[in-house]
Parts: sequence; structure tokens; C-alpha cells
Amino acid sequence: VQTCALPISVYLPTGMVPMFPMELAAGPMSLLQGKVCCALSFGTILDETGAVTEYDIHPTLIKPTYRLTYEDVDEMLEMGVQGEPEIHALNEWAKTREKWRQSQGAIAIYMPESIIKVEGDEVFIKLVDNSRSRLLVAEMMILAGEVGAKYGQAHNLPIPYRSQPQPELPPEEELMLLPAGPVRSSAMRRCMPRSEMGTIPARHASLALDTYAQVTSPIRRYSDLLAHFQIKAHLRGDELPFSREDMQEMVMTLGPSAKEASTVERFTNRYWALEYLRRQNGEVWQALMIRWLREDSNLGLILLEELGLELAMRFNRSVAVGDRFDVRVVYADPRKDEIQFQEVIEAVV
Repeated sequence: VQTCALPISVYLPTGMVPMFPMELAAGPMSLLQGKVCCALSFGTILDETGAVTEYDIHPTLIKPTYRLTYEDVDEMLEMGVQGEPEIHALNEWAKTREKWRQSQGAIAIYMPESIIKVEGDEVFIKLVDNSRSRLLVAEMMILAGEVGAKYGQAHNLPIPYRSQPQPELPPEEELMLLPAGPVRSSAMRRCMPRSEMGTIPARHASLALDTYAQVTSPIRRYSDLLAHFQIKAHLRGDELPFSREDMQEMVMTLGPSAKEASTVERFTNRYWALEYLRRQNGEVWQALMIRWLREDSNLGLILLEELGLELAMRFNRSVAVGDRFDVRVVYADPRKDEIQFQEVIEAVV
């Protein structure tokens, strides 16, 4: 496989555009309940701090017994269900790993996120909870990425490594003056450089890993698929499908096309977010002022906390970063990408 029409699966409010045809992506390429499925399994031994001490990777056949949603896992963790000890073990090690990465300099930025769905004539926005189950999955995916990259580095495999330069964050005393939560996270996010992809291992600053590669989603990210091709060939003792020059050429092609796909996602989500707000005629939303866009013209960035949406607002009074207030939409045109808010001020009797 030398080329791919779509470098990642694109998730839009109106539906998913898969990297592979759904007949493959949801069939023989997926982990299906009750079916024997092909997989690439990553095993690791961690020390008491959460650092990787040993690891191995094996092509495997697995038979999933059942599927669990994030809500299912959160409920099981909260209730202390004893029938699934593996979930509790994964949860504890995920917390240990998170602490270990923090001790290595990891930079955690938590901003509210939402999922926008269009079903028929209806538009829905759901705030995504930063739940324990989601953090568990995120940490295990990061761990697999570290193991995959360690294997590639140890065997000099040209795979798509991901890295991130060290950011220049505001001084700690300056950050502490900002309200904790989205305001402080927004200030940090502005300083974060983009991650980079290349064939040479390098440190990923925000993850605090000396080497990292995305390997957990080969049916929805082409870079993960390329890593699987190389790792599995090496495990079999076969000649690598791609030379370093081949891989470098594909990595250079993947960057712009993946960025373009992400741009389509972002603008499509924004369109339907504005359409949702346009339809909520007269609804009052609580807003948080998170940063200035142009302070000289009173243009700020607000966060609608109930929806996890960040939008621009022009103020007609003096406000400060961190202020909370109520707003309503007075004009929205998704096609023109325009929206205007008005502050709602309760009359004092």
C-alpha cells in the first residue's frame, strides 16, 4: 500500500468518512464481539513508578467477549464491581502512568470538548465528560505508542514517529494569577507548538516521552497503519516494506493531507455549532471570558461552558479575563461564518 486517498478517518457531525470502506473497517479489520480477530498486542511491565522496564509486541488472535462503553466502565469503577478485576488494574496503572509522566514534565491541558451530531433535521451538542474511563483509555494508548516507538528505535525501523518541541510557557507566577481551569489552560495552549512527524525518534514534550509513535488506530490513521506494516514485517523476520527514503516521502505527503482533513473537521463542526445556536432563539447561555483576541477593540474569546464551544464576542463594557456572564445569540449565519452575542443583564429591582 503506497498511497491512501484519505490519510485519516474524518468525523463530521453528519457522519464519518472512513479511511477504508466500511465493509472492511467495520468488518474484518475491526474487533468484533464473539469473533476471532487479528490484532497486534502490546505487552509491558512497569515499575512501581509507572516507567516501562520490559515490553514485547506480538501478532495475536483475540476473541472479544463483549463491548463496553465509557459509561459502562465509569459505572463499574464507581461501584467497585469485582467481576472485572482487569478494569480496576488498568485504572490503577493508568493513574500511576499519569503521575509518572507528570514527574517527567508532561503538560496537561484540559479544555471542555463537545460532540456535535446531525440526525435528520435535528442538531445536537453533547459535552464530553473528562471521565476516569476516558483518561484510562488515553493513558493506555499513550503507553502503547511509547512501546511501539521504543521497539522501532531499538531495531532502527523507519516508522512515523511523532514529536513535539518544548514549549515556552508563561512563568509559573504569571499562570497562577489566572483563574484555574479553562482560562489558565487556554493561556498554556497558545504556547504549545504543533507536533511533528518524521522517521527519526525525538522527544514529545507535552507527553514527556523520549520517543513516541501512534500505533493504536491502523484502520483510521494511515500513519498508524504504516507503523504496523514495518513492525509486523520485522517481527516475522521479513524485509521491511518501506525503506527510510520511502517512509520519509510518505510522511512528508501525510502531513499536509492530514492537516487538510483536520481543517475540514474543524470548519464543519463550527458550521453546525453556529447552526445549533441559530436555532436556539432566545436561549441564554453562561459564558466565560477566557482570553483577549484584540483587547484594543474589545474583542474577546468566550467559552459557552454548557456546550464546550469557544467563540468570539465583542464587548460594549469593560470586562476581565475570567469574568462570567450570561449571553444570548442575536445573529448567526453559519454560511457566512458569523455570530453575534448580546450580554443578558438582569434588571435590579
